[in-house]
Amino acid sequence: MKYYLHVLKNYANFKGRARRKEYWMFVLFNILILIAITLIEGGPAEPGEIKPLSSIYQLAILLPSLAVAVRRMHDVGKSGWFILIPIYNFILAVTAGQSGANEYGPDPKNPEYEVNDHLVN
Repeated sequence: MKYYLHVLKNYANFKGRARRKEYWMFVLFNILILIAITLIEGGPAEPGEIKPLSSIYQLAILLPSLAVAVRRMHDVGKSGWFILIPIYNFILAVTAGQSGANEYGPDPKNPEYEVNDHLVN
């Protein structure tokens, strides 16, 4: 949950890098929250039907989702524009990040990145 909240705190930060764990934990919690909202709203929307709660949530989470995806591409040494390439962006998202600093910032796996098991950045 701390990774989900970390992404929300950095909702418009397109600079830097995001570890695989940060990205995929955000995706996992995002899916779980969407499932819960869908259950609260009484199931998935029918074609042409708009479910207001899920629509508001999806709109609110759009910018943080794009930001963490761009930072994830930066972690593997690629431009954020690679999120627009459908299958290749998934391959990059599951690929280990570059060791050490790259042109997008320091290595987030560096021990100095985490202080007392709390994320700093």
